[in-house]
Amino acid sequence: MAEGKSFAATERTVPTRARERASYDEATVHAILDEGYVCHLGFVRDGAPVVLPTLYGRVGDRLYVHGSTGSRPLRMAGGRSTDPGLAVCVTVTHVDGLVLAKSAFHHSINYRSVVVHGTAHQVTDEEEKKSALDALVDHVLPGRAADSRPANTKELAATAVLRLDLREVSAKIRTGGPNDEPEDLALPHWSGVLPVAAAYGAPIPADDLAPGIAAPGYLSAR
Repeated sequence: MAEGKSFAATERTVPTRARERASYDEATVHAILDEGYVCHLGFVRDGAPVVLPTLYGRVGDRLYVHGSTGSRPLRMAGGRSTDPGLAVCVTVTHVDGLVLAKSAFHHSINYRSVVVHGTAHQVTDEEEKKSALDALVDHVLPGRAADSRPANTKELAATAVLRLDLREVSAKIRTGGPNDEPEDLALPHWSGVLPVAAAYGAPIPADDLAPGIAAPGYLSAR
C-alpha cells in the first residue's frame, strides 16, 4: 500500500513531550480539521501573546479564518499583496475521553489536536473571499451555504477573512486507558475512560420563521 502524503517535521512541530503521539500524515491532519469548526488563533500584539477563538474552514491545503474588518489580527495581517502578513499559530482540539487513573498524577484526556504555524494574509480578491465565506458556512454545517442568502456588498465590506497555507503542521493524538504505576494497580479506586462526544439537539425554529418552512434535511442528519 502506498504511503500517504506527509508534512515535513520542523523544530516548531516536533513536540518536546510524548513524541510518539505526533503525526504529520496529511490525511490525519485534514480529518481532525474537518471535524471541527472553532479554532484558536494565536499571534503577538505589542510584544504580548494574544489567543482568540474564531471560526475556520479548510479548502484543500489552506485554512480560512473568519473575522471582522475591525479586528486587530485582520488589520495586522494587511490587505495589500505587498504586506508581509501576520505570523500566527492556529490550534484545533477534540476531546474524546476523560482518562481516570488510580493516581491523580496520571489522570489525562484522550484527544486529537492539530497545530498550524505560518503567516496569515488577508483575502482581498472578491471571488476568493466569497468562496472562502461559503466554505466557512459549509464547514460548520454542510449544505447551509446554498440554503441561505449570500453576503451583499455591505456585508462583504464588513467581513474579513485570513488565509493560512497548511505547510508547517502537526497532529497529536492520545488514545487508550490510564498509565498507572504498577504499585498503584491494587488501590481501590475506579480507573478507566469516560468517553466524550459532541451531540446535536433537535432544531429550534426562529420565533419569526414563516409557517410551512420545514427544517432542512441536513439538520435532521446531524
